[in-house]
Amino acid sequence: MRGKSILLIVGGGIAAYKSLELVRRLAERGINSRAILTKAGAEFVTPLSLSALTGEKIYHDLFSLTDEAEMGHIQLSRSADLVVVAPATADLMAKMAGGLANDLASTALLATDKPVLMAPAMNVRMWQSPSVTRNRAILENDGVLFVGPNDGEMACGEFGPGRMAEPLEIVAAIERALAIEGPLAGVKALVTAGPTREPVDPVRFLANHSSGKQGYAIAEALARAGAQTTLISGPVSLAPPQGVKLQRVTTAREMLAACEAALPADVLVMAAAVADWRPDIAANSKIKKSTDRVVPLIKLVENPDILASLAQHAQRPRLVIGFAAETDDVVENAIAKRRRKGADWIIANDVSGDVMGGDKNRIHLISEAGSEDWPEMTKTDVGARLAARIAEKLKGAA
Repeated sequence: MRGKSILLIVGGGIAAYKSLELVRRLAERGINSRAILTKAGAEFVTPLSLSALTGEKIYHDLFSLTDEAEMGHIQLSRSADLVVVAPATADLMAKMAGGLANDLASTALLATDKPVLMAPAMNVRMWQSPSVTRNRAILENDGVLFVGPNDGEMACGEFGPGRMAEPLEIVAAIERALAIEGPLAGVKALVTAGPTREPVDPVRFLANHSSGKQGYAIAEALARAGAQTTLISGPVSLAPPQGVKLQRVTTAREMLAACEAALPADVLVMAAAVADWRPDIAANSKIKKSTDRVVPLIKLVENPDILASLAQHAQRPRLVIGFAAETDDVVENAIAKRRRKGADWIIANDVSGDVMGGDKNRIHLISEAGSEDWPEMTKTDVGARLAARIAEKLKGAA
């Protein structure tokens, strides 16, 4: 990491004091910092303290003739390898999500061509408000990275999510974001995860027990290895993986459309448990129970086969990996599925226990060479091992 640099934007909040410790920890790792101090941020930390730790001039005025002559705001926004906003206030998030630029910080965020990492900090009610939730979703879809916030006691006395991540947590997120020298540097990866939901009526749907944990772990492992990773996720209750561009979908048809829009990619990992069927027609209003106890007839039609479609796509990824969740004859069924779908690898696992929703997995990697049986391990470890195997495969094919 030595020689890397960040542009630190310090927003207005009591957590701004942590930005001083963050700069010091980054310097220990050879990462240089320049800083923009917002007007509100200057109410909590001084330009002098921030300048003493960064060893650089502190920028704060969009209309400073001196600053513009020395380093204009456009150059400032692009002079670093990464832009870090800590603390990221609701105001700064809203400005970036809405494309506003009325001060130096928001202008730099709009003008930068570098990745942006935000460390939110605000009252729990603010963090959980519909507007902040909406702005975070917009920013995530735009590729903005997030670290935190954590649960804990607030300066205002309330407790819950909203505390800014600790400096060492932010340092780790910065290191992940700057990990351009990983074994998958320059590789574009596309991962699907979670279940799909097929509506029966406005209150009912067809789905499965997939938690999305394995797909999320794989996406995060690929990002940590340096891959530019997009995750297409069905409805799950998991936090977005660090360093990953997340797009949420609901149905199988939405997932296929999102995957096609994300191409081209070098690697495709289809970890999602996609519903095989959907109701032919989804009712516009709730299907009521009839007085004569007659069960309504729901006609099912087959959903698109996403794995097979992408394996035969004109922009087919170099490495196509599917999943086979089986309850019987796991390896045999996976071998047949690989041949039938046109995938390069199939990751097979036995889901007759608590694998769907659990934290561990035992898989079989099915390839042209046969079956590679892995011992039981955490889903995080499965993701890391699979990322390493993908790197070996792509390096050998280069």
